[in-house]
Amino acid sequence: MTDDVKHVLIYTDGACDPNPGGPGGYGILLIYNDKRKEISGGFRSTTSNRMEVYAAIKALESLKEPCRVTLHSDSKYLVRAMSKGWAQRWKDKDWWRNERDRAINADLWDKLLSLCTTHQV
Repeated sequence: MTDDVKHVLIYTDGACDPNPGGPGGYGILLIYNDKRKEISGGFRSTTSNRMEVYAAIKALESLKEPCRVTLHSDSKYLVRAMSKGWAQRWKDKDWWRNERDRAINADLWDKLLSLCTTHQV
């Protein structure tokens, strides 16, 4: 990506109550220069972790062209899985976290990893 790529700030949040299995939702704020866009949605039955990852996915999907993105989240699950490379390792091991445990939310991690090849996150 070149230096003239747009830099977008993204703030995401997701929650579910009761967790797991209750209704949940997500909220997104995108900022580019003086423009702001808000996105939100929800599901009848979900988990807080799914909503956190889903928020990041929906935010990146809303971008109309490849961008440089600074994404803020309060989710340790999301931040650590991406910044420490856990999600990519899970994918590389066919969605196994270790010899006994499958990665949870593999469908969402796969989509998020794909979007991170389009955008510089």
